[in-house]
Amino acid sequence: MPDQARSGTGERAKQQALTQLRQAILRGDMAPAQRLVENELAERFGVTRASVRAALIDLAGEGLVERIRNRGSRVRVVSVEEAVAITECRMALEGLCAAKAAVAADDDQLAELADVGAAMTKAVADGEPVTYSELNHQLHSLIRQFSGQPVAVELLERLNGQLVRHRFQLALRPGRPQQSLGEHLAMIETITARDPEAAEAAVRAHLAGVIDALRE
Repeated sequence: MPDQARSGTGERAKQQALTQLRQAILRGDMAPAQRLVENELAERFGVTRASVRAALIDLAGEGLVERIRNRGSRVRVVSVEEAVAITECRMALEGLCAAKAAVAADDDQLAELADVGAAMTKAVADGEPVTYSELNHQLHSLIRQFSGQPVAVELLERLNGQLVRHRFQLALRPGRPQQSLGEHLAMIETITARDPEAAEAAVRAHLAGVIDALRE
């Protein structure tokens, strides 16, 4: 059966493979340095090998996949030093988003941030690091969303995708959620107070703590 008939249009199949591959990498289902075999992925996602190859090229551009000459593709390994460099870039962009959110967020959005903060506090008290990690990710995502700064959001989504493995490892480190909880609550408090300078400073202080934790 022709590829187009089996899997729809080439572009649609590529987008299907791209979305599923990206999600699998960001969830940690695929480990750093894991080989990505085009035939296996085509079978798994129900698309053509050509669609998988096109998706892998796009993911290489996002920094999630590494294509090795004559050896195919693998999930890209992000070193600690590169993770630190990425987090330094996040400082500037996430600080900007927090400052913007402090001005732009409406009362309902501020209440949503407060609810996430309460849930994070409960997760720490209950000793649930995985739940805390998910809420951590949600908080940062909401702040970006409420900032109304689409360029910064797009850049941060690309940077954050490369840090998924390090973020998960930090969340499971004993004592890390307790250490970072106060930093996250300070971010929420300063945004809710509609103080853009303090909000930016709170985000920078939090990410400085992340850098310290990465280097430990």
